[in-house]
Amino acid sequence: MTETASPSPFASTADPLACVPDSPLCFQDVSLRFGARTLLDSISFTLRPGETRILLGLAGMGKSVLLKLANGLIRPDSGEIFLFGQSIATMPEPALLNLRRRTGMIFQESALFDSLTVRDNVAWQLIERGISNEVIDRRVHRALSFVDLDDTFSLYPPSLSGGMRRRVSIARAIIDKPDLILYDSPTGGLDPVTSHTINELVIKERDAYKTPAILVTHRLQDAFTMVTHRFDHDANAMVPLPRGSFDPLTSFMVLHESHLLFDGSTDELLSSKDPFLKDFLA
Repeated sequence: MTETASPSPFASTADPLACVPDSPLCFQDVSLRFGARTLLDSISFTLRPGETRILLGLAGMGKSVLLKLANGLIRPDSGEIFLFGQSIATMPEPALLNLRRRTGMIFQESALFDSLTVRDNVAWQLIERGISNEVIDRRVHRALSFVDLDDTFSLYPPSLSGGMRRRVSIARAIIDKPDLILYDSPTGGLDPVTSHTINELVIKERDAYKTPAILVTHRLQDAFTMVTHRFDHDANAMVPLPRGSFDPLTSFMVLHESHLLFDGSTDELLSSKDPFLKDFLA
């Protein structure tokens, strides 16, 4: 890291070269154990402004756990995690809560409150902050319009399909214009048509707002849709990039046997000679 006149927000006992200034998220040698099992071992990566990282790996490799570490919902056994330039590994919960508000998280099961209307689910964090109903209603309508669900404003989650619930959770995640989005298998358990709609919304958010993001997925088709398509705002739909082209700000990470086996571009992933990666992609 280049020296500056003021102290770096990433200053720590860990290697500062692993992080870059203005990085929304950085892991340095992060390890986590569950009992006798090491789930994550010495994980290091940096998410840069405007970048989307797709996190792949077999079931049980710790992909969802990594997202919870990134948001401070789980603390590592060792290593450093920097969220918006601040070390959160041992940060007190009140201070961490303020950083967490800058992050939007989409859970695989949507995690909506069935007893609240869609409006109140989407507006949950705004309600907690005491924002006026007039402002809340305007912002909820805008977020629901983004996911093409403005007509669900007064409905309750049990009346919605699984795909609609997932779209409501995306509206909730983006309502406060977050500085980071964490997607935990947003198409998990959905049919192909609904998955296409969710992928389109993720790409739309990426291309419209350039919000840094980590996306966990178990579906290679979804992953490669992300890197081979862009959102066309005139057509209001995602369209393919020219053949052989990949989105330059979307890249891959692959977890395997507690380690980060791969961290790089689409071209590098497809050309990798690693036996596991070749079998995994096949």
